[in-house]
Amino acid sequence: MSTNLSEELAQVLQRARRLTAAGEDQAAQQAYIEVLRRNPTHHAALDELGTLAYAGGFRSAARTAYLQLVQHHPDDKRGRVNLGNLLYEEGDSENAALHYRAALRIAPDFAEAHQGMARILSAAGDEAAAAEHWRKGFEGHALVYKPYRGSGTAVPLLVLVSARSGNVPSELWITHRHFTVSAIYAEFYDPATPLPPHALVVNLIGDADIGARALDLAEAIVARSTAPLINPPARVRLTGRAQNARRLGLIPGVVAPSIETLSPSSILSRTDLRYPLLLRRPGFHTGQHFTRVENKDGLAQAVQTLAADELLAIQYLDARGKDGQARKYRVMFIDGELYPLHLAISSDWKVHYFSARMAQSAAYREEERRFLEDMPAVLGKRAMQALQDICTAMQLQYAGIDFALSPDGSVLLFEANATMVVFPPNLDPMWDYRRPAIDTVLAAATRMLLRHAGREVRDSGR
Repeated sequence: MSTNLSEELAQVLQRARRLTAAGEDQAAQQAYIEVLRRNPTHHAALDELGTLAYAGGFRSAARTAYLQLVQHHPDDKRGRVNLGNLLYEEGDSENAALHYRAALRIAPDFAEAHQGMARILSAAGDEAAAAEHWRKGFEGHALVYKPYRGSGTAVPLLVLVSARSGNVPSELWITHRHFTVSAIYAEFYDPATPLPPHALVVNLIGDADIGARALDLAEAIVARSTAPLINPPARVRLTGRAQNARRLGLIPGVVAPSIETLSPSSILSRTDLRYPLLLRRPGFHTGQHFTRVENKDGLAQAVQTLAADELLAIQYLDARGKDGQARKYRVMFIDGELYPLHLAISSDWKVHYFSARMAQSAAYREEERRFLEDMPAVLGKRAMQALQDICTAMQLQYAGIDFALSPDGSVLLFEANATMVVFPPNLDPMWDYRRPAIDTVLAAATRMLLRHAGREVRDSGR
């Protein structure tokens, strides 16, 4: 590469970094792309573009950048881990592990690679193999700082997370444009260590089914702070699937499934199970380790496949409409207000937005648009009142609910907790109708943090 071209690329790269620091993400992205147009293997541009895309919720673009990074720079340990983390979040543990292992071959003591391997091995049930990775990944690394990259004065947050899993996805509303973040992995934090400065505590440990110990430790940590608290651990503890079904099912207008937490042997010995039956490993989301058993003949195989010490036995609720398609609505609860997020329509009983046929059906997208633009008219008074009562009962500043509608307009409860994912769609214009609702949710969440931290709400633009 000529000296002149190197100097030109350096100037463009510096411009991309200045734009990133100023919050001009789209312009920064174009500057990084300009660098890569001239030098497709440019290390810093691939790395920083991937980070920028990931921070903005554009996972496909981030994945592309990180894949190019590790292809052209295979010895980049952080690039390997960043790609591994993204793949793990998308449910691709097998390929995530390949990149974590590659990072450890490059740097055997790299804590973040050990953290990734610990989570993967633990989720696979291999705690013996995970133990050393837990130790190397988190001992001495229980406090992580994330810097502020905005203009003006940052709001210092103390964020509590679990080292294992079950945390609230927050990248798009706890942003470096507004906050400095001190993140504590609760299971590994030394209680004798002073808490870092903070104006607000945010508990992101959101899965009560697998986070009991982390929530206990988080409760001890927050007891040492006098700052306002988002999502108190004691309230999150009440939101496990089985407990939620019992307590929220008492609300008028809510139909909740019967859910029991049982050992495999108990499930196999029961004679009163009703089919179809749903079985699920606690602590997993996005349909992982979750199956439908049509009759007793398939029960043993399902239990063996799920391979866990305890399973959730869940009553099947029929979410199909008159057209035979199953529907799943998602509504977010932010500071007591209801916000529509999405509607997924599928021929499969296991409805998730990423696997639904929304992209293939203009009629489905039109139905979702109506829901996003006029939720009360679509859901009706009975469901809207039930949702408000659920929000009130949960007493969390940030949470959400997945549900369907019964023929009488009641809410068919699937789950309600703080771990609901909010991510923007890709840049295809077909999804333009979704963007205002998603932006509204993210802005409301950021605004909620600023308000509880005592910062003027007018400062809360994303």
